[in-house]
Amino acid sequence: MLQLVDKSEIERRIPSPVDGEAEEIVRGIIADIRRRGQAALYEYCVKFGDIEKDCPLMIDPDELKKAAQSIPSADRALLERTAERIRLFAQAQKNALHAVSVPIPGGTAGHDISPVERACCYAPGGRFPLPSSVLMTAVTARAAGVPSVWVTSPRPVPVTLAAAYIAGADGFVAAGGAQAVAAFAFGAGDVPACDVIVGPGNRYVTAAKKLVSGHVAIDMLAGPSELTVLADDTADPETVAADLLAQAEHDVVAVPVLVSDSRSLIDRVNREIERQLQVLDTRATATLSLQKGFAVLVRDVEEGVRICDQLAPEHLEIMTAAADEVAARCRHYGGLFIGGGTAEVLGDYGAGPNHTLPTGGTARYTGGLSVLHFLRVRTWIRISDPAGAEVLVRDAARLAELEGLKGHARSARRRLTAACKG
Repeated sequence: MLQLVDKSEIERRIPSPVDGEAEEIVRGIIADIRRRGQAALYEYCVKFGDIEKDCPLMIDPDELKKAAQSIPSADRALLERTAERIRLFAQAQKNALHAVSVPIPGGTAGHDISPVERACCYAPGGRFPLPSSVLMTAVTARAAGVPSVWVTSPRPVPVTLAAAYIAGADGFVAAGGAQAVAAFAFGAGDVPACDVIVGPGNRYVTAAKKLVSGHVAIDMLAGPSELTVLADDTADPETVAADLLAQAEHDVVAVPVLVSDSRSLIDRVNREIERQLQVLDTRATATLSLQKGFAVLVRDVEEGVRICDQLAPEHLEIMTAAADEVAARCRHYGGLFIGGGTAEVLGDYGAGPNHTLPTGGTARYTGGLSVLHFLRVRTWIRISDPAGAEVLVRDAARLAELEGLKGHARSARRRLTAACKG
């Protein structure tokens, strides 16, 4: 059951996305792979169980196609339907972005939007295969227009390989953890260096992404998965409990949270959690996760909204009267799920929006994975009328002088000379 905690304890219960111990462990792995390349990558993959010894590290598109053909047709159709929903949403995001051209003195300025050249999409493969993460990352990269999309995941099973094929991956590497991140950040033999690395992972993956950030773009630093449910007395306790347990079975460090203005609802949800836990196959994991979670009793729904904003959770479910109005007042979350019919797991499994979302309060300043993570906004300037640009040139020169940069001022004023000669 969820422990009832005081509101003053909330801040210290928000988990940090990166822990220092993991960072120190992966630092050496990254350095070794950067130094020794694919040989070191292979050694770490065997050591940590990503692959069996003497098994291939690289899986080409033909093998991915065979995997897709080998799984049951119903499963293949499921992956295809899910991929299409993800693609449609990502394409709509991209269609909302436009090139810009605006007049400036003597010419025009603007921006264009273009994809990176190569993306690495990480999918966890620990206790369970996660083909959904393959689709969420690789389909989104393709929708953004990335020419070369690679997937990496440890211990891949046919359904994971099939998902990579359906997503249109150009290649697959059977690697996980910090070793996969390092290989795709710096290149390792046949493993190409990428421009961006995206996808959820454990604490070692997150620590590695932090350390390679700057050499390569990353999507976010994602810590333990989180679900906060904001519910009042109109909520169905059986549904609330089911959603919290779905989150709890993710991982022993997942954080299920209930915020409510009804002590009666909190008690009923806890009784339902205990009942449902008895028949949950993943109860060993969920039981430990519930110890990380908690419940908060608030005065009213408005205070509940403030508490949810303080948590800035990865997933936020609104199960209250007038759920649309309450949701509109929430400001900080990774993904928002409005009303009792909107299970968070529908977002996990391909309603359309991405399930790779910020955790640990980072939703206060960033959002979930989208086509934007694979796109660059590049600006340009063109002066076609040097005489018309005189005011711009003089302003630039004077600002340069104010900053003590005489060479900048001289460079600007050269354009006045050129305009006179013209």
